[in-house]
Amino acid sequence: MRIIFMGSPDFAVPSLNSIAEHFDIVGVFTQPDRPSGRGRKLMPPSVKVRSIELGLPIYQPANLKGEEAEKTVRELRPSLVVVAAYGHILSQAILDIPTVGSINVHASLLPRWRGAAPVQAAILHGDTETGITLMLIDAGLDTGPILSQRSIIIQSDDTARTLTKKLALLGAEMLPETITRFIASEIQPTPQDDEIATYAHMLNKRDGILNFTEPAVSLERQVRAYEPWPTSYFLWDDLRIVVRKARVSRKEASHTPGQTTAVDDFPGIVTSDGTLVLDIVQPAGKQAIGGADFLRGAPTFLGQGLQTKSE
Repeated sequence: MRIIFMGSPDFAVPSLNSIAEHFDIVGVFTQPDRPSGRGRKLMPPSVKVRSIELGLPIYQPANLKGEEAEKTVRELRPSLVVVAAYGHILSQAILDIPTVGSINVHASLLPRWRGAAPVQAAILHGDTETGITLMLIDAGLDTGPILSQRSIIIQSDDTARTLTKKLALLGAEMLPETITRFIASEIQPTPQDDEIATYAHMLNKRDGILNFTEPAVSLERQVRAYEPWPTSYFLWDDLRIVVRKARVSRKEASHTPGQTTAVDDFPGIVTSDGTLVLDIVQPAGKQAIGGADFLRGAPTFLGQGLQTKSE
């Protein structure tokens, strides 16, 4: 079984390890090195780092479009392609190359949360469970037939960071058995029900603005869903304040949404329903700090009326 693995971020590394332990990887495709940090130093994706440690051949094309990319994949003669958060869409020409097919490790219980940010969407919308779907890749966006699924409970303190780590390990655990059974024709791919599909759009930094006309419960979920990226934030005197951790208070508040207050020595912001208490914040250009420490250093924060929407 000749397998090409395609993946880039931390999420993909456990799957890479699992495939490498059980099968023959003939090539690893990952994103090009990107400039990162204040020095804009070129940094390799996590999958490249691990592939070097495993001694695997690495390919970093800018994309998989065109005859050159197709030629590279074809020359590796793959039986199977396994994709985990690669970051490029596979063309039909690429999908036609592996003799067995192409499998995607998707971080949701498809057809719920197709798309780019399924982990964030599950937390943001208050889902009580999510999971991993191993599916055959077709020309659509996460629309291919399902090979296997496994669910996990979303804990009340889960962030996108913690939940992604759990799902990465779950996907890696599922891969060897699913691949083996699929090759042996012991799994019949199950078509997805398009009528109940939901979509998780690609996130950008502006998605993180906190709108205090929303209920505190929704905003607390947003903080967890967007941690560590794109993060949730508000503007105070034109200063961007990132909220790293928050909780909901049901104490009576007579103020209007966006009004700042104190809840047990912690800063709070009144919403349309309840108060969002800021446990950890990070002012622009500074380190994260506990909410109580922030309030002691910025007493003028209290009694302010914050804007409720991005300008």
